[in-house]
Amino acid sequence: MKRCFFIRAAVLIITVCLIKGVPAEAQKPANKILVLTERGGQHESFAAAALKWLDKYAADNKLELTVINKANLIDEEYLKNYKVFIQLDYPPYTWPEKAMSAFIKYIEEGRGGWVGFHHATLLGEFDGYPMWIWFSDFMGSIRFENYIAATASAKVSVEDQKHPVMKGVSKSFVLDKDEWYTYNKSPRPNVHVLATVDESTYSPPSDIKMGDHPVVWVNEKMKARNVYFLMGHDGSLLQSKDFTTMFANAIKWTSGK
Repeated sequence: MKRCFFIRAAVLIITVCLIKGVPAEAQKPANKILVLTERGGQHESFAAAALKWLDKYAADNKLELTVINKANLIDEEYLKNYKVFIQLDYPPYTWPEKAMSAFIKYIEEGRGGWVGFHHATLLGEFDGYPMWIWFSDFMGSIRFENYIAATASAKVSVEDQKHPVMKGVSKSFVLDKDEWYTYNKSPRPNVHVLATVDESTYSPPSDIKMGDHPVVWVNEKMKARNVYFLMGHDGSLLQSKDFTTMFANAIKWTSGK
């Protein structure tokens, strides 16, 4: 009897310590990931392939995915449930005020990690919405300028091979069928660049260029671990081992691992 009593008491003490003795941040579910993505339209190929890849990745790594297609569900309480926020080809507009405010705190206060793709830098005045200035600053104080509408393949060169997002990634590799956004200026002065695209390798060739052309970067001024990938137009990207390696690394790193 005494032995059972002591065992139960020990379990109770451990439980209380886990609930009360651990900071709130550490109690957050480490295996929950939120994916905000658009469906349909010109990016459906990428969204469908990425979600299929994410489903398998989540199953293999015991992660729980929640996929939403509108930002109106987002507020501070909602984001508390997620360790990583993946903005999968969802633009930086149409967000209600409560979602914008909650996301800003999530990033600035390091409440979770963020991985963004392609459409997340469609920064400007679109569909009657003003540019989200904070998000522009988050992405390096840039504004969307142009893109290769017909798509092109190109060589991506890794600049920081020591960064965790680039672990196991080739020093350079070719990605097919992307739109390769250009901006009013390079984000480089305001972010840490991990990779660039070699515009001389566009196939077919294109005159839509910006010179110094970062395509993967992190904003180290924010408490939240974050990484943005300019690529994200066509589903063929998920057939690239280098691309999926970066994707997997990004999830691990932004989750705090």
